[in-house]
Amino acid sequence: MCSIWPTPDAYRHVRGQMADLIRELGIEYIKWDHNRDVTEPVHDGHCGLHAQTEAAYRLFDDLKAEFTGLEIESCASGGGRTDAGILQHADRIWASDSNDPRDRVDIQRTTELVVPPEMIGAHIGPSPAHSTWRATDLSYRAAMSLEGCSGFEWNILECTDEEIAQITAFVKLVKELRGLLHAGEVRHADFHDPALRARGVVADDTSRAVWVVATVTNLRDVVTERLRPAGLDASRTYRVRLREEIGESRWGWNTRSGSPPRAPARGSW
Repeated sequence: MCSIWPTPDAYRHVRGQMADLIRELGIEYIKWDHNRDVTEPVHDGHCGLHAQTEAAYRLFDDLKAEFTGLEIESCASGGGRTDAGILQHADRIWASDSNDPRDRVDIQRTTELVVPPEMIGAHIGPSPAHSTWRATDLSYRAAMSLEGCSGFEWNILECTDEEIAQITAFVKLVKELRGLLHAGEVRHADFHDPALRARGVVADDTSRAVWVVATVTNLRDVVTERLRPAGLDASRTYRVRLREEIGESRWGWNTRSGSPPRAPARGSW
């Protein structure tokens, strides 16, 4: 694979134009998109894709060195700018252009096998989602946002008073849990029912955990399975608390009464 830099004049031009705008407008955040397929990675008879990628890394570093506090979020676009190397240069990556929480359940689940969850942009979008036109509760969208680097991909000026109150409570909850969500150990529960997903973060000292349980389609079984969260200390007693700041927890008629999951071993919920 070649390592040929773009012409110095072209690089200086792009960097200078971006630097001038950052300086003039006081820009603090850049979304670096890559919305195209690489169909011709050859330039002047040489492989140019590798050189272009290294130039993008260099540009990120140069701009962030000059403008302290500048954040650059890299792109997903089917992986167009979510490569392992970019994690050394970007502040986070955008997991997918689909902000539908039903899609995001599995998108974020697989992305975090490689990318730390605190580096995965997981934002609350409007309903219906622009990518699928599926309508979902704000509580579902907020719960999925807790699984990554939370934010909003939504014009909140269009929100109702009720929605504003709900997202205000959500922001407060994120601030409360952020230390655990971005520093604990991620765990995934296994279910027989393909409709169920559960993802948790357990504190290093196993003193607490946060779990998000979601369904992605109709439940297969008449009686739902119990969640047995992994990673907790079987010698401890835990108290379960449903965090309904982001909206009321909902479940179907065939969910076990009381809903909270069974504790591992001797734990008490």
